[in-house]
Amino acid sequence: MTKRPLRLRRSVLYVPASNEKAVAKTVSLPCDAVIYDLEDAVAPAAKEEARERLRDHFKANPESRCERVIRINSLSSAFGPEDFLAARACKPDAILIPKVDMPRDIADVADMLAETDAADAIRLWAMMETPKAFLNVGQIAEWGETPGSRLDCLVAGTNDLAKDLRLPGRDHAVLMPLMADLVLSARAFGLDVLDGVFNAFRDDDGFRSECGRSVAMGFDGKTLIHPGQIAVANEIFGISEAREAEANAIVEAFERPENRDAGVIGLDGRMVERLHLEEARRTLALAALQQGG
Repeated sequence: MTKRPLRLRRSVLYVPASNEKAVAKTVSLPCDAVIYDLEDAVAPAAKEEARERLRDHFKANPESRCERVIRINSLSSAFGPEDFLAARACKPDAILIPKVDMPRDIADVADMLAETDAADAIRLWAMMETPKAFLNVGQIAEWGETPGSRLDCLVAGTNDLAKDLRLPGRDHAVLMPLMADLVLSARAFGLDVLDGVFNAFRDDDGFRSECGRSVAMGFDGKTLIHPGQIAVANEIFGISEAREAEANAIVEAFERPENRDAGVIGLDGRMVERLHLEEARRTLALAALQQGG
């Protein structure tokens, strides 16, 4: 399995690239990542202006505290090729590919990036938002193991998926079996995975509840449509003090001389294995990133 850098991706905010005020505001937001959207959130007549706005923004802000991602239109669309050129020129952390149906959709973008970015600095994220994507989810995730694939993260596009499935409502619970397959495939090949958006951005209780379900399923974070959702996502997907203390206790227990070679130990009345030690170390590493942010 490919080893990828550990990143916080608790809160990932979509921002329309055509919205000048929203783009400017991203430099001060406490989200872990921003997706500057050139696709669905930008009207056809505003595409070129949105690309220029992104070029200006990245030129004025070459560094960023948060991870920066640009979502382009599909390369097969009328807007995709120009979106790609603009995104590549901005040199974001990643490009988000919409409507990925099969590994070839990722490979095409990776091949184009290879022409000017031999260091693989620009990574790729894949929108999983079509029935075909979920039929091929294992193959798509496995593509992340291919040298030069650049694939780092799978992103659930629950609104488009619900539309294509002809679901009468956008009920997160109805999609849970498919979301479970998405998480399983991501974990099998070492990818991060983000849950879809919660549309009712004024419904704080509903958003908190949906984030809780996402955490329970194993998602790394949630995509957001409003800055007001950032704090809750950071809290629920973050490492709590209690969880950090538990991880510290596990690491300290295995570091005792009598336990250093043990496969299983007892701790506070429960059995703890070395697999728990590995997860505890990951938890502490995430906690350190969280505190550093």
